[in-house]
Amino acid sequence: MPDLAAADALLISPLLWTLVSFQLAMGCFDVIYHHELTERLAWRPNAGKELKLHAARNAFYASLFGVFAWLQPHGIYAWILLAVLIAEIIITLADFVEEDMSRKLPPTERVLHTLLAINYGSILVLIGPSILEWTTRPAGFVTTSYGLGSWILTGSALGCALFAVRDLFTSARANSYQAPAPANVNEFLTRPHCVLVTGGTGFIGTALVRALAMGGHEVTVLTRSLDRAGHLAAPVRLVTSLDQISSSQHFDAIVDLAGEAVAGGLWTRWRKFNVIASRRRSLRNIETLVRRLDSKPSVLIKASAIGIYGLRDDTQLTEEAAAGEPRLFSVRSCLNCEQAASKASQTLGLRTVSLRIGLVLGRDGGLLGRLLPVFDLALGGRLGSGQQWMSWIALEDMVRLIAFAISHIDLEGPVNATAPEPVRNGDFVKALGLALHRPAVFPVPAWPLELALGDFAREIILGGQRVIPEKVQAAGFRFVFPEIDTALAAAIGGTHIKSEVSTAGAEPRHWTPPPGREIRA
Repeated sequence: MPDLAAADALLISPLLWTLVSFQLAMGCFDVIYHHELTERLAWRPNAGKELKLHAARNAFYASLFGVFAWLQPHGIYAWILLAVLIAEIIITLADFVEEDMSRKLPPTERVLHTLLAINYGSILVLIGPSILEWTTRPAGFVTTSYGLGSWILTGSALGCALFAVRDLFTSARANSYQAPAPANVNEFLTRPHCVLVTGGTGFIGTALVRALAMGGHEVTVLTRSLDRAGHLAAPVRLVTSLDQISSSQHFDAIVDLAGEAVAGGLWTRWRKFNVIASRRRSLRNIETLVRRLDSKPSVLIKASAIGIYGLRDDTQLTEEAAAGEPRLFSVRSCLNCEQAASKASQTLGLRTVSLRIGLVLGRDGGLLGRLLPVFDLALGGRLGSGQQWMSWIALEDMVRLIAFAISHIDLEGPVNATAPEPVRNGDFVKALGLALHRPAVFPVPAWPLELALGDFAREIILGGQRVIPEKVQAAGFRFVFPEIDTALAAAIGGTHIKSEVSTAGAEPRHWTPPPGREIRA
């Protein structure tokens, strides 16, 4: 039994271990919630340096926790311990600088970092005198134990060591990432277009704006906050209200992607209200704008979703299929959206396309963006039975399909925006595991999902639709990524798989918008 008398009384005080426990809990939350799940640092192309700093800091923490758990370093070893503590502070300061330079931290992460720094300083104040006293003792290590605390520190040391290895590995991977080439919209838009995009700062909107802007088209983006639009490709024109658009402005097309996200959490009564109200509000604002424009746009593209079909098991669903039961919120919200778009079409005399969008696959957002951190940690698996259908579409094809809908005047009404080969959830999980070179053997039963997420889990996660894009295929649209394996490989690897489709059609036309219209916030 180790001699507890060797430990300073202060090192077994309840205050110190309360602060240590608080530090460990906050650090674990920061790594899992911020670094892995929400900020997804392992998948950011510009996060290589930050990840290296995290790897070094985790390595230091692993050594500190491992030593403190069972040993007291004396003499020269205590001086080394002090050097490690000082080095950790320097690395943390460098990490703060790098984070401010490479990304915009969410408020929760900024607050948490402040608490971690204050708490860490308090711990140093408490243990500093003991470590300085250890430097006066003969060089060596004295075994000790803090009971449960030693085991907690040991577990923390192992966790930090694992994340140090992971951060080092992912830093090299992040540095190799390249931003995917913008979708080639000019294979369909063979002349310069002026396009208004609402919801242009979202996952699909960002990719669409980038493709249009880099293709030489004039893009106006409606955004609620200019700060949220800082990542958009230049040149774009930013407005915070459609009232800022002159009546003399001409648009060839309006793409309405605005609205509260349906996926991503519990469907509370307030959220359900916002989902429907936000889409109707966006359409009303567009109607008001179109009425006062001197020249009307040629087409309105309105985002809907495949949730309109409801839960239909193995039935193949084309645009001719009837909507599902309105008692389901996914059906009701889509029906409401499409009926409002149809009414606007009749009132304004516009060709209107309601895109019934499936699960959009891209590394930086959507379904795949949420799944990547989990599967990358080898914690992924099928959801429920794994037999539910997943109708998906690659982000590049989603952007191309929007351009196709703008340019094809015979395309109108509901249009399925999904790849031609939907897959079952079990097959999707296997394909994602293979693309990441990770096992996908941790299934999630249906009941905890239903318990935690209610109707959202039943309709979106555990339900599904087998949707076929009959209209666009009949109109001649060809998918760059018709199969799930190549779509996932391209999205995860950041590579563009060349195909005759991506280079077909017209040569890109580069042009300059009229003076005074290039506005960046």
